[in-house]
Amino acid sequence: MSMNNNHVVIMAGGIGSRFWPMSTPEKPKQFIDILGTGKTLLQSTVDRFRNVCPMQNIWVVTALKFKSLVEEQLPELPRSNILLEPCMRNTAPCVAYVAWKIKKKYPEANLVISASDHVVTDVFEFDRVIHAGLDFTASGDHILTLGMRPTRPETGYGYIQVGAEQAGEIQKVVSFKEKPDLETAKTYLESRNFTWNSGIFLWSVRTIEKAFRTYQPKMAELFDSMEAVYYTSEEQRAIDDKFPCCEKISIDYAIMEHAPNIYVFPADFGWSDLGTWGSLHELSRKDEQNNAVIGGQVKLVECDDCIVRIGADRKMVVQGLEGYIVAEQGGVFLICKKTEEQRIKEFSEGM
Repeated sequence: MSMNNNHVVIMAGGIGSRFWPMSTPEKPKQFIDILGTGKTLLQSTVDRFRNVCPMQNIWVVTALKFKSLVEEQLPELPRSNILLEPCMRNTAPCVAYVAWKIKKKYPEANLVISASDHVVTDVFEFDRVIHAGLDFTASGDHILTLGMRPTRPETGYGYIQVGAEQAGEIQKVVSFKEKPDLETAKTYLESRNFTWNSGIFLWSVRTIEKAFRTYQPKMAELFDSMEAVYYTSEEQRAIDDKFPCCEKISIDYAIMEHAPNIYVFPADFGWSDLGTWGSLHELSRKDEQNNAVIGGQVKLVECDDCIVRIGADRKMVVQGLEGYIVAEQGGVFLICKKTEEQRIKEFSEGM
């Protein structure tokens, strides 16, 4: 299988509201160097796929208003590979658009669909899993998702129940489960036949086209109707006009819940969806008191289990906090209990 048949689609349109004030509607978390590595999450995501396909086979789907951010952060990406959604319609329309466009020019293409704001710590293992997964999807009518072996009873992720039937490391999916409560998450962890749903998908363009035609015929019809304009100067106008007509639906509900040919590759490459301050705390280097500091000069006095993230040019003293998030971005501060982080979205409304 030629690497030139591989294409990577990076979805970069989200607004990361749980990471306020660092992530804002003007500059969401995928465009920020959250981990303090010198690279934004989007840049790190593109780097991870450098061995999978050439740069001209990487596609970034984002919102119209983030176009210049993508161009600025990915100068090597061909400008024509930035696809612009006129409005947010969840992941299924996004996947359909890019699949229909790619299949017009590359009918033999094999696709990886990835978020732009996840973190992977073992890049070599990630690379191995992606290549093995692409071999599997190129070899037949298979829809493949990467499942992460759970390390804790996490309630912030969806789960995949894994079946006994397997092809090497790859196993048949029994069912997808919504984000569980803590008790359910504990039983999932103990039973050992559940993985976290990473939201990384692999399939051939033929397979996903067939799935949309079967389970989302209206959406397939909509993207069929634009067949003549892909790769022309009329494309953006047509997308601006018709994309808003798509149902707001995730790829999980649109396709995964229905299709019988779904497989999971249980893997372990240090993955996090970096959805919350707590997950950032977990990934960061910590002192003896389990405090993590990213950014400026911070002096912690009698603090435990805190995460502090401030601008590189800032100085701060924090005393006596236990289990807190302290964050600052552009002069906007958040001080919040880690246990209340799911409410940050509501806290920040109207700010």
